[in-house]
Amino acid sequence: MSDSFLWTPWRMPYLRGEDRQPVDGCIFCIKAEGSGAAFDAQEYVVARSEHVYVTLNAYPYNNGHLLIVPYAHVPSIEDLPAEALTDLMLTLNRALAALRRVYNPQAFNIGANLGAGAGAGLPDHVHLHVVPRWEADTNFMTVVAGTRVIPDMLESTYAQLRDAWK
Repeated sequence: MSDSFLWTPWRMPYLRGEDRQPVDGCIFCIKAEGSGAAFDAQEYVVARSEHVYVTLNAYPYNNGHLLIVPYAHVPSIEDLPAEALTDLMLTLNRALAALRRVYNPQAFNIGANLGAGAGAGLPDHVHLHVVPRWEADTNFMTVVAGTRVIPDMLESTYAQLRDAWK
């Protein structure tokens, strides 16, 4: 049996914390206030609607891991007005359709971590996670090493989902 190596050098800056630039303010609000195709491509904003936008998770659990983020800076879903809740759910449906077209997943995890105690990395700005799943996506790396293997670059995922959204 030969030795095998899985090289992921692009992950080292993340592991060292070197790629996390200090941000003045809420990163979700910064993305909400940005505009234009160049900004959206740089920030991986896949789509925008009246009350929410869709962006890639910078540290995805799986390929196509999306975040649906209200423009309103509120900590919980119950703080959103009815129009934003409706837009959130309709955008979720569009996200599921785009992910099905691009990745053909067998299932999805959809959820929100409300509050730091629930694991919210940004507890003051509510958002939904949409994670495509496949029956065979638990591999030895996750089980043995506690490491996820993401076989596609964010730039490629962004381009594919942006095209599918249209």
